[in-house]
Amino acid sequence: MRGEPAGDIPVQHSGNMAETGLDGAGKTGGGSATPMLEVRDIVKTFGPLTANDHVSLAIGEGEIHALLGENGAGKSTLVKMLYGSLQPDSGDIVWRGEKVSITSPSQARRIGIGMVFQHFSLFESLSVADNILLSLEPDLAKGNIAEKARQLSEDYGLPLNPHSIIGDLSVGERQRVEIVRCLLQNPDLIILDEPTSVLTPQEADNLFVTLERLKSEGKSILYISHRLEEVKRLCDRATILRHGKVVGECDPRQETAASLASLMVGSSVDEIRKEAADTSGKEALLTLNGIDLPASSPFAVALSGITLDVRAGEVIGVAGVAGNGQSEFFRVVSGEETLRDANAILIRGQPAANLGINQRRRMGAAFVPEERLGHGAVPEMPLTGNLLLSRHSSDRAAFVGLGPIGLVRTDIIRDASARVSEEMDVRKSGADPDAGSLSGGNLQKFIMGRELDRQPSVIVVNQPTWGVDAGAAARIRQALIDLARSGSAVLVISQDLDEIFEISDSIVVMHDGYMSARVPISEATYEKIGLLMGGANPGHEMPEMPDTAHHGGVA
Repeated sequence: MRGEPAGDIPVQHSGNMAETGLDGAGKTGGGSATPMLEVRDIVKTFGPLTANDHVSLAIGEGEIHALLGENGAGKSTLVKMLYGSLQPDSGDIVWRGEKVSITSPSQARRIGIGMVFQHFSLFESLSVADNILLSLEPDLAKGNIAEKARQLSEDYGLPLNPHSIIGDLSVGERQRVEIVRCLLQNPDLIILDEPTSVLTPQEADNLFVTLERLKSEGKSILYISHRLEEVKRLCDRATILRHGKVVGECDPRQETAASLASLMVGSSVDEIRKEAADTSGKEALLTLNGIDLPASSPFAVALSGITLDVRAGEVIGVAGVAGNGQSEFFRVVSGEETLRDANAILIRGQPAANLGINQRRRMGAAFVPEERLGHGAVPEMPLTGNLLLSRHSSDRAAFVGLGPIGLVRTDIIRDASARVSEEMDVRKSGADPDAGSLSGGNLQKFIMGRELDRQPSVIVVNQPTWGVDAGAAARIRQALIDLARSGSAVLVISQDLDEIFEISDSIVVMHDGYMSARVPISEATYEKIGLLMGGANPGHEMPEMPDTAHHGGVA
């Protein structure tokens, strides 16, 4: 391991630089003596914030190289410069031994750098082939694109029907479209930003097979992920950023997930503390009574007979493959979609299904949507303004910063925003920046902290730790557990099964708009939940499982 020690924590050492697969000349095992890509002393500042502080790294031919760091460490800034979306203030980018100036994504693609972003950029009403065609350079957008995409998707084990409409595809299939679109540009280096954040374990396994094949063909991959176990499994080397600086380089296969996380955050990551929930005699603070909701569009999922009680003191996890009604479910529970029968949803025993989100907030409920920008926050507004928007309708006027005649108490709002930022360790460029200027993970931390700060009686969260680092994820998960143990009802929708098992007292599964019966965590196994995710008896009794089923890991 090269780099700074992470406090006093024990870290496994993986040896010197030669042992990690790249010697001083930049040579990878069996590859060229010249690295495919080098970054030399890159500096990038945004006002007083130094996002990248003399960052250097090298990626060899046929190497899968992890770029690790907590939220705000500078990963996104660095890869945006490699892809031409940003320009460095100083330093050099060296491509196959020659200094280059990458002034645009188009130029990056021309020299052989492709990127698959964390957030999809696809037109839902267009076909797969049309979406691919729109992204290609003119010299590549020739011939039968649909046939080229179909053939390439088959060759790499990413099956796609090029004539399918994007809106009809699952999230995993949309990820395939993004990857196939990138591969059609024939890049030598592929940058992948959180590629498995929306995939099931099975889809992630298929992706890893594809990446190994690309590696065997001499392609290089720069891999950004907060899922450290998959980094250990997949990557040849890792460069760790902290506060904009390179603080270490290692062979992740020789590390533990804990030691990698410690390098990222500079200290050990706290383990989750969860005592068994005692809900005996506790009231149901959120009750769903047979919710039915027709599909609102050809791309939506109808909800059928959703019934659930969430009691004071417990965390209920909602698992399921993306696209099985979770988004529709969140909209109904949050009040973005109302129902005629007021008693279909009860909050603290009071009918609420016909009430909007602000009225439900007044009843003591809080909501965190999956989409951060545009749904959870207004990008062009400062953090204080976003906090006020989510609290202005509260019946606790002094708490939200509203005076008796509606004047805004900016001091209260400013103090609340600062308190949230400190509690959740939100990294930002100024005291009150626009929400859109924060990295995705830091904005997620702020939105989660904003709602937790209210100490709501009921909280419904969709993907609470999407895109956040290990330390922040642990902080968010512990905060949700602590809120429940203080007497609130917590409902968490997540595609991360590890997260679901870690924080939940009971698990339900959504499949095709149905919700399974609840499974107490003491009876839950990955196999059992996986069967329900695949559609086994949704909404009914659990299937009988063989005695070999075990808890705590994927078979």
